[in-house]
Amino acid sequence: EELPLIRCSADLLGWVFENLIKNSLDAIDGEGGKINITGRVDRGEQAVVILFRDNGKGMSSGMKKKVFNPGYTTKSRGWGLGLALVKRIVEDIHGGTIKVASTHPGEGTTFQISFPVD
Repeated sequence: EELPLIRCSADLLGWVFENLIKNSLDAIDGEGGKINITGRVDRGEQAVVILFRDNGKGMSSGMKKKVFNPGYTTKSRGWGLGLALVKRIVEDIHGGTIKVASTHPGEGTTFQISFPVD
């Protein structure tokens, strides 16, 4: 199915995609790692929905609650600002939503982004 166009900043959304992919790569251990990005239309919500799935480390429920907080990180380096900025770009600048759709330790994580369609 062809996805409808959305109003967006291509540069900012490119950065969002890059950040989510880099986080997935960091979460994947060794060989056999997979990242799957899919898009679909949610006609009921009049939105384009994009899912970012990986089969990485996954998150505990406590991590899931904090993942978008500025300064929160599980990495030994970095500022913990990536997902906080992703959330601002998606929600404040583009009027969309982002959430952790599913995650289980040892099984991976799925982020869901929705953007309104005009």
